[in-house]
Amino acid sequence: MNLITEMEEEKRNSFPFPLFVIFFLLSIPGPLFVHSQCIQKPVIFNFGDSNSDTGGLSEGLGIKFGLPTGRTFFHKPAGRLCDGRLMIDFLCESLSSDYLTPYLRSVGPNFTNGANFAISGSATLPKDRPFNLYVQIMQFLQFQSRSLELIPKGYKDLVDEEGFNNALYTIDIGQNDLAAAFTYLPYSQVIQKIPSFVSEIKDAIWNLYQHGGRKFWIHNTGPLGCLPQKLAAAYANANASDIDNHGCLQSLNNAAKEFNTQLRVACGELRSALTNVTIVYVDVYAIKYDIIANSVSNGFENPLIVCCGYGGPPYNFNQSVTCGQPGFNTCNEGLKYVSWDGVHYTEAANAVFASKILSSQYSSPKLPFNFFCSNK
Repeated sequence: MNLITEMEEEKRNSFPFPLFVIFFLLSIPGPLFVHSQCIQKPVIFNFGDSNSDTGGLSEGLGIKFGLPTGRTFFHKPAGRLCDGRLMIDFLCESLSSDYLTPYLRSVGPNFTNGANFAISGSATLPKDRPFNLYVQIMQFLQFQSRSLELIPKGYKDLVDEEGFNNALYTIDIGQNDLAAAFTYLPYSQVIQKIPSFVSEIKDAIWNLYQHGGRKFWIHNTGPLGCLPQKLAAAYANANASDIDNHGCLQSLNNAAKEFNTQLRVACGELRSALTNVTIVYVDVYAIKYDIIANSVSNGFENPLIVCCGYGGPPYNFNQSVTCGQPGFNTCNEGLKYVSWDGVHYTEAANAVFASKILSSQYSSPKLPFNFFCSNK
């Protein structure tokens, strides 16, 4: 499995919840590296969980993530629960835009190209719990109001009214709602809760629309049943009957697919109900599942084995010794693993995800990501 001995570097606590790697990046299909011809950098406001958290949890709770997070690209911890860049980072790169600054960064923030409200561990419900989606939306509204108040007074590095109205609003959330529900509910009751999760996302889009938002980019949730964390738990409980042909848990994936079906319907309803709005629904589930099911053709090995974890095959995941805790080990840098720590993906996987997103083949409607940038 090419696991090396324990790293003698700064370690971090794990939450359950530019220099390129040239040879890998050159192997990625073209769309990722065809940068837009935007005359003006787009403004992006992002909402979500750890799949798109560029440092919000670290800033908000004062937590300093240690190595090996960030080792691949940043060569130091960068507030991301990953060895490098996330999908949102690659999407920003495709527009020649700076990475999104966490909203909660208190020292030296630059919000001219937007802000990131995503926080690791976030969900849609309960809505008033920090930092779930409703709270993120409330933070945004305060940010918007305060920015428009301060700009006339000469404050810099903020977004003006035109920027808010022309901004792209991206949402990637729902994984933690399903994961939490499965910890205390049977499958049938998890399915019954899905409409309430989707309703919160729908309400968030409505709220942003009422405050000027007209452009939305919505990611559905990924294959929960393919996360090594979930597979290791099922393996420990000798629950093999639920495993599909590619080694993933069918029940968890079926719940994710039901969530996605309802989210897609909700996006369609909003397109019909709102005027002058563009809502793109992106099938991230299909993208992520494909990299598991066709790992070899995608250039990956060991799609269900954790790069940073403990325990060896079949998953190298142990809830008591997660990535960053005493005793963990990591795969050799440069190997193409899909899973970073059992819950989050590697930079290598995120690069492929972003490339497929940029192809527009998984989007409904099939609009390119750079459709939203300003050419004026």
